[in-house]
Amino acid sequence: FAENRRRLCEGLKAKDGVVSQSVVVLQGGEQKQRYCTDTDLLFRQESFFHWAFGVTEPDCFGAIDVDSGKSILFVPKLPESYDEIEFNMFYVCFFLSVQRGLNTDSGSTCREASFQGISKYSVSHLLLLFYSRLLKTDMELEVLRYTNRISSEAHKMVMKHVKPGQKEYEMESLFQHYCYTKGGMRHTSYTCICGTGNNSSVLHYGHAGAPNDKTIVDGDMCLFDMGGEYYCYSSDITCSFPANGKFTADQRAIYEAVLKSSRAVMAAIKPGVKWTDMHRLADRVHLEELVKVGILKGSVEDMLKVHLGSVFMPHGLGHLLGIDVHDVGGYPEGVERINEPGLRSLRMGRLVQERMVLTVEPGIYFINHLLDQALANPAQSCFINSQVLARFRGFGGVRIEDDIAVTANGMELLTCVPRTVEEIEAFMADAAKPFSAVVSQEKL
Repeated sequence: FAENRRRLCEGLKAKDGVVSQSVVVLQGGEQKQRYCTDTDLLFRQESFFHWAFGVTEPDCFGAIDVDSGKSILFVPKLPESYDEIEFNMFYVCFFLSVQRGLNTDSGSTCREASFQGISKYSVSHLLLLFYSRLLKTDMELEVLRYTNRISSEAHKMVMKHVKPGQKEYEMESLFQHYCYTKGGMRHTSYTCICGTGNNSSVLHYGHAGAPNDKTIVDGDMCLFDMGGEYYCYSSDITCSFPANGKFTADQRAIYEAVLKSSRAVMAAIKPGVKWTDMHRLADRVHLEELVKVGILKGSVEDMLKVHLGSVFMPHGLGHLLGIDVHDVGGYPEGVERINEPGLRSLRMGRLVQERMVLTVEPGIYFINHLLDQALANPAQSCFINSQVLARFRGFGGVRIEDDIAVTANGMELLTCVPRTVEEIEAFMADAAKPFSAVVSQEKL
């Protein structure tokens, strides 16, 4: 965290318009209660404050003197039952509050630091803190490797124990139990998505008041999107596999189409490539493979012109990952989202850079209302073999999501779970050996 503060100060001193005797003021997260009760909600530190100070307690402030790099932490006055430490307030003539700004991913505005007497000072709002989080330090990368390692093992535990007749939430519970008991992860990075059968076509299934409550049925495809969080650093992993451990011909065809697009993107990743081009590459591979399956027919080039890929993958290829699962900084000032189906949902519009951590999460889904819209659109329906498509109604979806760190010449795969059809089937069938014994050693 000292290294993060140093990088921030260096960036500010190099930026036009930042005068001497400037101080960055950040406000930490506040402890909140459930509605009007005195029951505390489980606290998780505000992300920018954690990035700068690494403090896990609520209701703190922090100040960073840009010229000297000196930092001061202001903690709340605690009851006498605590060991009490008092700090004197630190004042200078000019304050910078860099927490103010639009999160281009969520659309929400970050709250600026506020305290009694702030009106006496000249306050400026900068976005540099968003972009300081974009590239990860060696120490941040090491923590992200840890979150991926534990979360990968938790996914493997779920894959080993799933069977028809169980509830989806049992798999969610097993994942959370492993992450907490084996990895010290009290939080998950996001609400777990445990979709089986047709639920696997619902992109954010599991976020309702009664989530992940379907009974798993023999023949269902499972799509489990779950990630543990350690010390506020996230992981984001999706595994798709048959509940009974054996792929049908149709399940295998769709799964291998998604795996092929995932591996094509990973092989192309390196500093300087456009993330939008990676999304288009995944779309192209999906369409080519769906032609082989027989769901589509005709020219893939013509399909791309009418955005047919977004019918089967309506979300973006992936996003930045770090302290937030959808980490900040994906769209710099002056870069707008491309207003095309699929691409408008892409959470990053930058060129890929070394030390970025990204998710690669292509998917193919059979979502009835999107299929119906495509069949009603002559520009798209001419490519669809409706008789073959009918066989996949109710199939659900397949998503394969890995976390990667961009290196100087390519990428480092952080996620480590069985990925090929053969690996998955062997792993799920091999109940006699310890669940961690089978793992993909694939190098890209």
